[in-house]
Amino acid sequence: MQLNETRAWNRFYAAGTPVDIEPVTGSLIDLLEERVGQYGERDAIAFFGRPVTYRELGARVARVANGLRQLGVGAGDRVALIMPNAPQHVIAFYAVLRLGAVVVEHNPLYTRDELEAQFRDHGAATVIAWDKVAPLVQAMPAEVGIRHVISVDVTTAMPAKTQVLLRLPVAKARESRAKLTAPAPGTIPFARLERSAPIAADHPRPGASDLACLQYTSGTTGVPKGAMITHANLWSNARMGAAWMPQFRQGEGSIYGLLPMFHAFGLLLSVIYSVETGSRAVLFPTFDPELVVDAAKRFPPTFIPAVPPMFDRLARVARDGDLDLSQVVYSISGAMTLTPAVVSRWETLAGSMLNEGYGLTETSPIALANPFDDSRRIGAIGIPFPSTDIKVVDPEEPTREVAQGEIGELLIHGPQVFAGYWNRPDETAATLLDGGWVRTGDLVQQDEDGFVTVVDRKKELIITGGFNVAPTEVEQVVAQTPGVAETAVVGIRRGGGAEVVTAVVVLEEGATFDEQAARELARERLAEYKRPTTYVVWEELPKSLIGKVLRRRVRDTLVADRHATRAAAAD
Repeated sequence: MQLNETRAWNRFYAAGTPVDIEPVTGSLIDLLEERVGQYGERDAIAFFGRPVTYRELGARVARVANGLRQLGVGAGDRVALIMPNAPQHVIAFYAVLRLGAVVVEHNPLYTRDELEAQFRDHGAATVIAWDKVAPLVQAMPAEVGIRHVISVDVTTAMPAKTQVLLRLPVAKARESRAKLTAPAPGTIPFARLERSAPIAADHPRPGASDLACLQYTSGTTGVPKGAMITHANLWSNARMGAAWMPQFRQGEGSIYGLLPMFHAFGLLLSVIYSVETGSRAVLFPTFDPELVVDAAKRFPPTFIPAVPPMFDRLARVARDGDLDLSQVVYSISGAMTLTPAVVSRWETLAGSMLNEGYGLTETSPIALANPFDDSRRIGAIGIPFPSTDIKVVDPEEPTREVAQGEIGELLIHGPQVFAGYWNRPDETAATLLDGGWVRTGDLVQQDEDGFVTVVDRKKELIITGGFNVAPTEVEQVVAQTPGVAETAVVGIRRGGGAEVVTAVVVLEEGATFDEQAARELARERLAEYKRPTTYVVWEELPKSLIGKVLRRRVRDTLVADRHATRAAAAD
């Protein structure tokens, strides 16, 4: 392909990386069927050491798709998935797509209130849920409109020996089993769908421009909304990833699925990119270094996508001699800042590069990354992927590009850019500009070579453990604590780049703050990673002239207070 001279960054692409990818003309079902034909007897998935071949994956998808069809699922219907990483998650994802229906991914750690708010938005009537969270779904009000709850026992995907051990009448086995599965009366077992006849080959299938999934994101407003991601968006992004890592050969290697599939980063790499490259996706229901050590003995990792805290933990395990990283060809980090210390520790042990990438749910999700060669720049988020263009613009006037080196808002254009927000035309118009440019809300600088560095986030999301936390959502819960008049929730950075969710509260006159009540309320209504770690009581919150709470000033004050406290302690 010819070099596009308008893209200054193309000359920094690693050897073998094309400037553009081939346009996507089919659906993710076409992709899966291509790989089943090419790599039928090779492993598509491994779970606790038990493999699933591509041929078996294709057959199970066809049966589950027909089972869903018999329940009334059709093209355009939304089907909710609420599961940890497991083979059934991958099978369900492609089975829903085979019908032309739309997957809606959900975090299995969500509370009932969090799930209900999203269900009221997307209207899915069929749910495929981990059996441990199925009762939460069943407890939703009738007006939410759920007709079918299909329960998944992830232990049935484990090796027979492991299943036997989990059923032993001993305390440790009972404890382990209770973490993985629970009775789900009144639901349809997923295994029943897998016993269906395969769906007819001539059953209508989706096209490239059809919706594949809704991924809920807080975007720039702090209100969760469903980003509409098409088949072409996801397949294009997977092709970009394959082009970015040319040494990762088709039909070989093991991709470690440490990132949860309900997260856009994990979904792309464990469910789509793995199939695009004909690889084995080694799945983990939770991040546990001991599970990684066990898996690596049989399926040595060759590509590890993760977030910085995961890389740091695994590097420490490898340093102690328990984990062999010598066969890792590529490692890519996202969702939060990658520090030089983590890079150094990892690369000393892995012998291959760990690079940072950047994206957002609205870009399916990856848009920029550092090249896997000596031109990479630690501390920068990198350069645009193939077929991807960027602009740095005035955030108050996004049609005006700023001068090179000036701080501005990052805009992204490419085939991975989403189709808009579900049922939110106004917010779509505010985020998706004319010509298909998406506003990221991130303030960046771009140097003369095209490398981009994030300076600050225009959006005030908190990033903790690789997940986005919307301050508005947390504030609404904290504000319900008795005696609280106002609240501001911010993230305070700590070592490793993660942020601590911190709530500042102003009390009603004469009230005292009941921190235990606040924590109990958060425990009931927020996923664990969203709950404030620290509560601070102030007399008032800083506000703008129009009365808007200035979260950035709140954060800056808390950081200054912490530094002052440390300095005083040092004296």
